[in-house]
Amino acid sequence: ASVTVDQKQVSAIGPGTLALVGLHHEDTESDLQFCANRLLKIKLWENDNGAPWRQHIKQKGYEMLCVSQFTLYGTLSKKNQPDYKLAMKNVEAREMYNKFLDMLRDDYEPSKIFDGKFGEMMDVGLVNDGPVTMVIDSREGMISTQTSSMSLSDSDKNT
Repeated sequence: ASVTVDQKQVSAIGPGTLALVGLHHEDTESDLQFCANRLLKIKLWENDNGAPWRQHIKQKGYEMLCVSQFTLYGTLSKKNQPDYKLAMKNVEAREMYNKFLDMLRDDYEPSKIFDGKFGEMMDVGLVNDGPVTMVIDSREGMISTQTSSMSLSDSDKNT
């Protein structure tokens, strides 16, 4: 997976996870911690014996690329126009997103956690292996457009 801004690659990973991170306007640090823990512990890969869904990113030693994605909380108005009122506002979202990255780095190898450029127009490239796409929601059982969630894809470097 990779992120390009203004035709310059700013991040790229090999095998690992691409996490699209959306922050809801009501999210707290507890929501971030829940999602960071789940993201690092989700078992997406087979073990050495070939049994599927047995190992997480830390066991495999893989990398993670996080991309801030406020549009995950987009809804459509009656005029079919995008509305992002459920997404956290820019200044607070930047602070919370950086805290989220710190949480991941504190619980894993900091050199294996990458990100794009917050608030920039990013081109995100990925090879969706499987494909596997999951939503991690800090308020399980609630509608995902009203809760903290992240989409992630098992990916390989495409260069």
